[in-house]
Amino acid sequence: MRVGVVTFPGSLDDRDAQRAIRLAGAEPVALWHGEHDLHGVDALVLPGGFSYGDYLRAGAIASLSPIMAEVIDAANKGMPVLGICNGFQMLTEAHLLEGGLIRNDHGSFICRDQQLRVENTATDWTSGFESGQEITVPLKNGEGGFIAAAETLERLEGEGHVVVRYLGVNPNGSLNDIAGITNARGNVVGLMPHPEHAVEPGFGPDTADAMRSGVDGLTFFTSVIARVLTTA
Repeated sequence: MRVGVVTFPGSLDDRDAQRAIRLAGAEPVALWHGEHDLHGVDALVLPGGFSYGDYLRAGAIASLSPIMAEVIDAANKGMPVLGICNGFQMLTEAHLLEGGLIRNDHGSFICRDQQLRVENTATDWTSGFESGQEITVPLKNGEGGFIAAAETLERLEGEGHVVVRYLGVNPNGSLNDIAGITNARGNVVGLMPHPEHAVEPGFGPDTADAMRSGVDGLTFFTSVIARVLTTA
């Protein structure tokens, strides 16, 4: 299985996403924002970073990159797409996901290991989790506050489109503690935390077992591999 990772000017977690994909058991494929070719991949990751310097709005310029025409078309046809942090911002700007992300309510960039609760295990990217499972994944953002109109928020909650929710503390003022959402089909997921930074012992969050031993993020990537292979 081949999973594409798109690099934009200002991406900084693209290599980490590629490594996570490799550790999960798939082949990462580097894609460039200026191309119109997905090179036959089976799934896509839009990585974190500061695409185009976060000018205008975070993710806004990247959402208009040449390759995004192919990403949008593939997503609408059912290809699994994961947007992480800046990638989540791109997905909302491209209208593949509802709502938007704004400046953190405390006005500061935040970087911490964040507790989350998995709310939806029916998506391509979360099928390996248990409903209600509590996980810890690193978080780092300055514009991570999820917002949506009241009727949109009600629909997201009512239709089960909230994928992960912040636990313990709301780090950025996101409405309803929302850390990630999905589209109705369940193939497109966006989340602010960084699962690619919790995939390898020795480099992830601290756990009760050992320092830096947390690998909860790996399940996002193994989930999509299992889903694609079983539906191929």
